[in-house]
Amino acid sequence: MLSKSLFLSRLLLGIAALPIPLALAGSPAQPPQNVIHADITGLRSDKGQVVCSLFSSAADFPKKMEKAVAQIKAKISGGAATCEFSGIAPGAYAVSVFHDQNSNGKLDTNFVGIPREGVGASNDAKGRFGPPKFAAAVFQFAGGRLDLKIPIHYL
Repeated sequence: MLSKSLFLSRLLLGIAALPIPLALAGSPAQPPQNVIHADITGLRSDKGQVVCSLFSSAADFPKKMEKAVAQIKAKISGGAATCEFSGIAPGAYAVSVFHDQNSNGKLDTNFVGIPREGVGASNDAKGRFGPPKFAAAVFQFAGGRLDLKIPIHYL
C-alpha cells in the first residue's frame, strides 16, 4: 500500500501531465473587436428610449434613419444611456441620437419641424435652422474601440 504522501505526489504528477486547454493556458489576447461606444448624457428623464444611428454618408445624415449603417435602441438609466456599434469597418462616420420619450421609434417635431424630443450628434454638432451637418459630426474610425460622449439637447 502506498503512503499518503507518495500517493499525493503521484496524483499531482498525473494531473500535471494532462493536456491543458488553450483557453486555460493563457492564450494570446484577442484583438479588440471594431466597436464604436457612445455614452449618451443629459437626458431629462428615464422615460422612453434612446435611438442611436450610425451614418457613413452625408446624403442620409441625420434624417434618413433607414439608410443608417447601424441603429440601436437603448434603455435609459439615471439620465444616461449607452449605444455600442460592433463589427464596424474603419471609415468616416457620424452618430445621430434622439430621446424617444414616447417609444414610437421616430423623432417627434412641432408643426415647424423643431424637435419636441431631445437630440444629439457626435462631436456635439449642432444645426442652424435645421439638423447638424455631416461635416460637423463626422469622425474617423481606424478600427479597434472608439469611445464617444454625446450630450442630448432639448430645443
